[in-house]
Amino acid sequence: MNRLTSLATVLLFASACPAAVPAPLADHPGNVFLSGEAVTVPLAGIADGTAWQALDYEGHKVAEGRAAGGRADIGKLPVGWYEVRWGEGGAPDRRIWSAVLQPLAVPTPPSSPIALDVAMAWFYKESQMPAAASLCSLAGVNWVRDRLSWGEMEPKRGEFAAPDSTRYDASARIQSAAGLRVLQVNHSSPAWANPNGKRFPPDLRDAYRFHREVARRWAGKVLAFEPWNEADIVQFGGHTGAEMASFQKAACLGLKAGNPGVIVCLNVFASPNKAILADLQDNAAWPYFDTFNLHHYARTEEYPRIYAEFRAASAGRPLWTTEFSMPVKWAADEKAKEPTDADLRVQSERVAQAFAAALHEGPRAAFYFLLPHYVEGQTQFGIVRGDLTPRPAYVALAAVGRLLADARPLGRVAAGSPIRAYLFRAAPDGRQREVLVAWAREAGPELALPVKPEAVFDHLGRAAADAPQTLRLSSAPVFAVLPAGTAAKFSIEPPPAAPPGSEGSPSPIVLQAVWPQERTDLARSAYRVPSQKVETMSVYAYNFGDAPAEGRLEVTAPNGWHYQLPRVVKLPPGERVELALTIHPPEEPASPVEAIRIVGDFGSAGKPVLSVRVAPEPPAKKEAK
Repeated sequence: MNRLTSLATVLLFASACPAAVPAPLADHPGNVFLSGEAVTVPLAGIADGTAWQALDYEGHKVAEGRAAGGRADIGKLPVGWYEVRWGEGGAPDRRIWSAVLQPLAVPTPPSSPIALDVAMAWFYKESQMPAAASLCSLAGVNWVRDRLSWGEMEPKRGEFAAPDSTRYDASARIQSAAGLRVLQVNHSSPAWANPNGKRFPPDLRDAYRFHREVARRWAGKVLAFEPWNEADIVQFGGHTGAEMASFQKAACLGLKAGNPGVIVCLNVFASPNKAILADLQDNAAWPYFDTFNLHHYARTEEYPRIYAEFRAASAGRPLWTTEFSMPVKWAADEKAKEPTDADLRVQSERVAQAFAAALHEGPRAAFYFLLPHYVEGQTQFGIVRGDLTPRPAYVALAAVGRLLADARPLGRVAAGSPIRAYLFRAAPDGRQREVLVAWAREAGPELALPVKPEAVFDHLGRAAADAPQTLRLSSAPVFAVLPAGTAAKFSIEPPPAAPPGSEGSPSPIVLQAVWPQERTDLARSAYRVPSQKVETMSVYAYNFGDAPAEGRLEVTAPNGWHYQLPRVVKLPPGERVELALTIHPPEEPASPVEAIRIVGDFGSAGKPVLSVRVAPEPPAKKEAK
């Protein structure tokens, strides 16, 4: 197998998706309109003649009238977010929401980093999917992230759901038809593969076959796969770096066997645990992923540290941030789970903040979490409600999608505290420009620009009447569109450089250590073994190639450790062999965590690597009689 397809080549493949300027659906789902259209919204269950009024984001009345035919015919409105109220007091059941977006001037570029976690297959019925996909397209979103259930797709080993029969087939078809590029992710093992569904299947042939079949099934529709979601934390199995690496290798080989042009993403990290990241690196996993994937929900001030730790483990592969946001809490209404008006404003302001600060760190795709109405505990993540009506954060996302289209970081402007200002090369409305995104921790600071901007927009994408050369900042970000070359006139801190790429080719031979989960020290990404005692660990060697393979295994262990492992391995194609690795730590190990490294030499089939971190435990002390 040759080296994995370069991301540039894959993006050329991805650009084969339909490219057109999106237009709203005829029924305007979510009451989302484009500038220039007449806005009309339904008013549920009210009598004709009932008085209504429309308010803008600031609460100013912009229109009023009386219901006719169960609707409010508001007329044309400028770009923004709107609330329509009727009756007395503005009770929640007497309000409806709407948005007006600036139409996209050109199709969203296939290399734009603006992406959105939609979880389409899990949150929307097939009849609702075109509406949700339309909202993504209108907002200038390029990539969307979906959700997958392995057990639904393969209810029995080797028996897959009939073609085009599942919600996952529907979501892939509908999102792709809307011009969206689809990333799919799985979270669990089916019961037949592992009774503990949170954990990887112990037989990696199951992972290989499943990923081969879904990559083949959705070729041209699902362009990228994350083989597992947040495997490094206990909620999704709590796997070591070695386990993540072996699973990644099998999944990657299966995906490329099913569709050589697919983007193979790393099974994504939830947090930058240094031990797990180092363990993954020691297992030489980098030839088996096109993108290094990560998540974060931290404050923007923490982004440099988080990205630095992930970047150091990326082997130079492009970063993809497939979940990120700074969510808000919902308020007292248990049924609605709606944030307060003040927190809705905070949520919307944080959209551009999070994108600007994240994109400065270099990810080639950044997936905001999340489009649908979704809560965890008291936290509300969604930027639209269950009926698809927009929260202000959706309008803020559309501003990012349009104004930071195809954005690449140029640097952070040295403006001093409390100002945060990031400069990007981007293509707002299809024109190559430089775009500044700036805000401050409190209202009042001013930022003087070296040239007069061509245009200035607020965080909802509303244009300033006169583009000022001095920006008065607050917690609500502003976008300043500047001529190309303006960056040279700023004092800027350049974005972090990507590390050099690690070389290597994937081998069809994969090695895997299997160890009881209850004897795993996840914080140290290590297996606990008793000292002063011989321990046996199962090591499996797989051949995912088409031809028989024979090779030798060499073991490197710390000084003072004794070990045994069969040296010669013969592997038929598509099979695995179990090997017994016996290890005997010394009485006093030199380090609390040690690594045992196994490297194979299978000639033309490559040199597979397995590194296992072990933590010797002293024998239990005998109680005195």
